[in-house]
Amino acid sequence: MEESQKKLLARVKRIGGQVAGVERMLNEKRYCVDILNQIAAVRSALDALGVELLTRHLESCVLGHGSDNEHPEAKAMSQQELLAEVKTALSRFL
Repeated sequence: MEESQKKLLARVKRIGGQVAGVERMLNEKRYCVDILNQIAAVRSALDALGVELLTRHLESCVLGHGSDNEHPEAKAMSQQELLAEVKTALSRFL
């Protein structure tokens, strides 16, 4: 878990750098299409991060619910509550 956590944090820092790049491009009055391309890259990176986190949630908090693989911060929930939580997370993410 430690190594994958480090990878997630590195990904977040990279995304932060991309966002800072957008700010820099705006300050430099760069060509609009170049800025839009950078914004698209940020969105793509955020989507990939979201998919990774959603996958981890499904593995550890839903499928691992009540087992040794369950995330230590997972809330005690019924199957219906877990399903509702996943539906909410998906609707927000998508």
